[in-house]
Amino acid sequence: MSSLERPTPIGRALRGVLLAVVALLWLGPYAWMTITSLKSLDEIVQAPAYPLPHSPNLDAYREVMTQVPVGRYLFNTLVMAFSIAALQILLALPAGYALAKLRFRGRRTAFFLVLACLLVPAQVTFVPVFTMLGPLGLVNTMASLVVPFAVSAFGTFLVRQALMSVPDEIIEAARLDGASELTIIYRILAPLVRPTLAAMFLFSFVYHYSDYFWPLVMTTDDENRTLPLAIALLREQGTGVRWHIVMAGNVILSAPVLAVFALAQRQIVRAVARG
Repeated sequence: MSSLERPTPIGRALRGVLLAVVALLWLGPYAWMTITSLKSLDEIVQAPAYPLPHSPNLDAYREVMTQVPVGRYLFNTLVMAFSIAALQILLALPAGYALAKLRFRGRRTAFFLVLACLLVPAQVTFVPVFTMLGPLGLVNTMASLVVPFAVSAFGTFLVRQALMSVPDEIIEAARLDGASELTIIYRILAPLVRPTLAAMFLFSFVYHYSDYFWPLVMTTDDENRTLPLAIALLREQGTGVRWHIVMAGNVILSAPVLAVFALAQRQIVRAVARG
C-alpha cells in the first residue's frame, strides 16, 4: 500500500467516530429497551426520559415468566425458525445449481418465475394455503408453520447468483472422478458458497423467528404458538400498557436472534477469510 493510500491519523479518527455513531444508532433502541425493562412502572411514568433506572430490578422479567410459558413458546419458535432455514438451504442448493450450471430448455423462464415469486408476499397466499392444509388436518401443527416456507425463492436466487461465479471446471473434474450430482451439490459446491448460505440462514431465521402474522393465522391454541404472539399479548393485559413488562418480554424475544446473528456473522467472516 502506497503512502497515498494509507489512511492518515485524522482519517482513522474520523472513521472511528463514524463507526461509533453508527454503532450507537444501531444499539440505542436495544439499550433503551433493556434499561426500561429494569425500571418500575412508577419510575417510567414519573420520568420516562430519564436514561438510567434509580433502583434496577428484575421484577418485570419474573412477571413475564409467570404470565407466559416462555420455555414452551421459545422452543416452538426456535424449532420453527431453524427447520425453515435448514429446509430452505437444503432445497435452494439443488435449485440454484440447476439454474446456474445445468443447460435445459426453459431455464430462463424458470429463473424469471423465481424472480416473480419474490414479488408475492406471504399474506397473499395464506387463504389458499389454509384451505389446502385444513382438509389434511395440518392446521395448528408445526408442519403448518414450516412446510409453506420450505422453498425460498429468495434463497434460490442467492444460491444461483453465488454459483454463477464458481468455475465449471470444478464440476467437470468432480464428474470425471465419478461424483454424483448430489455429491457435487452438497459436498463440493456448498462449502464454496458458505458465506451465501450463512447469510441466507441468517435472513431466514430472523424473518421467521420474528413472524407474527403466519403463526397467528395457523395456530389456535398454546401448544404450537410462538413467542412473538405471547409477547404481543402482554400489551393487552391490564388496564394500561405496562411498559416495563413489555420491554422485558421484548428483551427475552430479541436475545436468541442477537445470539444467532453474532454466530452467523462470525461464520461469514471465517468463510470469507478462508476464501
